[in-house]
Amino acid sequence: MKHRLTALGKATVRLAGRIIAFGRRRTVAFGELWRHSLQFRVTVSTLALSSAVVFVLGMVLQNQITERLLDTKRRAALAQTQAVVGTAEAELVGISDQDALDDRLKNALKKITSSSPESQGTVGSAAGAFEPVLAGGGPDRAGDSTPSAGPLFKVPERLRTFVEANQVTAQIHTVGPESARSTYLIVGAPLTSTARPLQLYLLFPLTAEQSTVSTVQNTLLVGGLVLLLLLAGITNLVTRQVVRPVRRAAAAAEQFAGGALDQRLAVLGEDDLAKLALSYNEMAASIQRQIRQLEEFGTLQRRFTSDVSHELRTPLTTVRMAADVLHASREQFPPGLARSTELLVDELDRFEALLGDLLEISRLDAGVEELAAELIDLTPIAARAAEQVRVLAGSAGSVIELDLPDEPATAEVDARRVERILRNLLANAVDHSEGKPVRLRVGVNRNAVAVAVRDYGVGLRSGEADLVFNRFWRADPSRNRRTGGTGLGLAISHEDARLHGGVLEAWGAPGEGACFRLTLPRRQGESFEESPLPLPPEDAPPTGNGVVRPLTAETTIPVAELTTGQQREDR
Repeated sequence: MKHRLTALGKATVRLAGRIIAFGRRRTVAFGELWRHSLQFRVTVSTLALSSAVVFVLGMVLQNQITERLLDTKRRAALAQTQAVVGTAEAELVGISDQDALDDRLKNALKKITSSSPESQGTVGSAAGAFEPVLAGGGPDRAGDSTPSAGPLFKVPERLRTFVEANQVTAQIHTVGPESARSTYLIVGAPLTSTARPLQLYLLFPLTAEQSTVSTVQNTLLVGGLVLLLLLAGITNLVTRQVVRPVRRAAAAAEQFAGGALDQRLAVLGEDDLAKLALSYNEMAASIQRQIRQLEEFGTLQRRFTSDVSHELRTPLTTVRMAADVLHASREQFPPGLARSTELLVDELDRFEALLGDLLEISRLDAGVEELAAELIDLTPIAARAAEQVRVLAGSAGSVIELDLPDEPATAEVDARRVERILRNLLANAVDHSEGKPVRLRVGVNRNAVAVAVRDYGVGLRSGEADLVFNRFWRADPSRNRRTGGTGLGLAISHEDARLHGGVLEAWGAPGEGACFRLTLPRRQGESFEESPLPLPPEDAPPTGNGVVRPLTAETTIPVAELTTGQQREDR
């Protein structure tokens, strides 16, 4: 038996758990539908408010009908009581003998009921059937010794107290066991024509009135439910007429935002929704024209940059040949002319680098660049980029420190582009290191490889982070650059990182230096959750500025927005 009770208890707990889980799912589903469906919210709100109105109206109607029925019953019962009092007083005139009192009361009760065709002791009247009761005794009566005729036990003691004090009183009272209770309107009146104090009570059953009230309640309940269902259906239908065009407009807006610029709404009629559709179509057409103008302008701009870059190569080649000849013979020129020749060659080198970067950025903007990825180790690439910048670092008084992992940092990358990114980062770090060391660190984990370039120079100031990777932007134009950069290095690095599906992030603090981190997936097309190297770096002060944001293949915002620190010139 004990085992059976235990098993029953476990089954009950499981059932309760399922019921609770089902209720939670229903609650969650209701909440989701409430948040996402205007039609559902309007229908439920209307149904709730209508339910409150119908409930209040039903209660008022029920109370009014009940009060009217009881008031009518009470007036008729009082009139009937006055008529019966006259009959009872005529039968009991001169009564004074204690021994004959019970017989006289019974005879009077028979007189009152003699006109009734029924055999249950009830009498029909305008107020309906009633049961008469005669009782003797005054305020000083002694409990159960009161002489009476009729069911005196049905009369409440409180009512008898008022009637024995010579007051005509009516009261609604329920008597009988719980399974067979009966409710009466009891009217009591004193008999004044007798020497002894006597009282007459008429018990009017309220069965018919209770049946009427029950019928009214059922009618109001059914009518209220039908009314609520009709209101819910009407509200749902009316709301749907408004919501459906809004949903179509939302769907059209989503498709328009997704690139379907020809998407338009159907204009039906001349109402407010038709005006909304017409306004949306006009707005969409205007935006489409502007987008196409911007696309055409961007295409012309890229074509102009590309064409100019190509066209400048021919005269630049000629000028380069002439400059090389002059530069080779500079020792034969006067000092001023020799110096001019050297400056000419330096600026031609810078001009050629700028043209190369312009061609590269135009190809990236046009989307014609392809990624020649292969599985290689990034460690030799990082060392090679550091070696290329080492001479520049030496002239600036800086030292490039390498922190390379013992294990191979292999990944599917385009070696040429990755080396260009690292070379740009190192050159910028050297240019802003103020003669302090520049540290290059390589890290690897299961899904990604990362390269961080850290300097301890001027750092990045707050407010310039949104511009750090903009083309041709300089944080401080008065600073002398050592690298002879073109101003496009970090912009190209941003596009190269995007092609790899990687993330380019930055951190910096004024006077504390800056750190740029490149994180690339080890397999093309795969994603990674975290970078192998921390950012901010481990030696960063707690007041450093920097915001990290992933850069995906779909990202078109410059990586400059990854930082909130100071930007460097040319970055």
